[in-house]
Amino acid sequence: MKKQQQEIKLEIQIDDETANGRYINMAVVNHNDSEFVLDCIYVQPQVPKAKVQSRLITSPRNAKRLLLALQNNIHTYEQQFGVIDLRESTESFNGVGKPVH
Repeated sequence: MKKQQQEIKLEIQIDDETANGRYINMAVVNHNDSEFVLDCIYVQPQVPKAKVQSRLITSPRNAKRLLLALQNNIHTYEQQFGVIDLRESTESFNGVGKPVH
């Protein structure tokens, strides 16, 4: 007989500072064999210096889950609001050049 999987309920908590969020307009992704690192950056217009607002470190498996979740949400967004135009990414980025990927 197959064991029935028991549903696990996870209560996610968030403190006030994290709940406010951080605005980012650039991300840099790096990886090695065991983890992905996503640096979330805010670039101010006409300022040639930027600060990492947050660094996310995760396993390759969770990175792929994040990719799938983003793809699903972008698809839903575009169905509701129209296709996201990426043409501006070939031009300068806030006056400081192209974003690094």
